[in-house]
Amino acid sequence: MEFILGLIIIALDIWAIVNVVGSSTSTGKKVLWVLFILIFQVVGFIVWFFAGPRSARAGT
Repeated sequence: MEFILGLIIIALDIWAIVNVVGSSTSTGKKVLWVLFILIFQVVGFIVWFFAGPRSARAGT
């Protein structure tokens, strides 16, 4: 069960990082968001989900 939960967390973190990299925010903010998501995996994803930058195509 922990293995499946770990895979889900990794998949969600990768999805968040891809969206951050594809966003229109500055490079410095992108780096900070990616580091935040990588260091604080679950909390970082949750904070990004509610407050983080979105990719340019997410609104279309």
